[in-house]
Formats: sequence, structure tokens, C-alpha cells
Amino acid sequence: MIRFILYVVTLLMSFFAVAQVKEIPAYKPADVKLYNEIVKMDAKYFNAYNTCDMKTQEEMFDDAIEFYHDKAGLATDKQGLLNALKENICGKVTRTLIKGSIEVYPIKNYGAVQIGYHKFFNKEEPNAKSIPSKFVVIWKKQENNWKIAKVVSLHN
Repeated sequence: MIRFILYVVTLLMSFFAVAQVKEIPAYKPADVKLYNEIVKMDAKYFNAYNTCDMKTQEEMFDDAIEFYHDKAGLATDKQGLLNALKENICGKVTRTLIKGSIEVYPIKNYGAVQIGYHKFFNKEEPNAKSIPSKFVVIWKKQENNWKIAKVVSLHN
């Protein structure tokens, strides 16, 4: 009898878990062209990040950048942010995108918001476990150029 009750409870819990997941629709880009543009810009930025191409990183950040980092706080000084990247990241840390995690949503008359997951690998701590972390990037379109205007970087 106890096995039967456990079976019913497990079955009900599974049903409710599946029902909750079905409330959240699977992501499908509303604008495939925009999605592809932002994925391309993400790759361009993080190629520069991983290879310490400071010129490209500088060009891609908006002058009024707002970088929110859950551990380090808010950075609004573009040059200070670039200096911190050069000093703390260059040659030490690389980023890998979690395949299939990017979502892109248009922001009317402004640009787009990108949400996704990535991992960072610290070359100075090669045995450290890299845990996927969430990020949000607000992309601002100026004429035909995309700029990173705001970043929210979350780590576990």
C-alpha cells in the first residue's frame, strides 16, 4: 500500500512539474534577421574578449555603458571598464557561449535585448569548475552600428 501511495504522489508531482513547464513557451525568435545580427555581434565581441582585442571591445561599448555585475557592482566608466578587462581578463579568462541559449527580443526604436548563458574559463585556475551563468545585454543600434549599452552579468 505504501508503494502505491508513493507511486501516486510521484505521478502527481511529475504531472504538476510538466504542467508548470508547459506554461513557459519554447523560445522562437520573433525576428530571425535581428536574432542572427545579435548572435553575430555576440560572437564578434567575445572573439575580441577572448583574444584581448581591446580596440574592438572599445568600439563596441557605448560611451554611456552601464555594466551591472552581481559580484563587482555597477561600472559606468567606459575607460575604467576597458582597463579592468585588460588587467583582469586578457590572457587569463576566456568565454564560451552555451549553444542554443541565446534569446533576442527587439526594443522598438532602440535596438534589442539579448539573454543567454555562457561559461568562463580561468587559465590561472585550470582545475576550477566553470558553471554556466546568465547574462543580459541591451544592444543599441546607431545608424548601422550596434553598441553594447547595458550589460547584466550574473554568476552563481
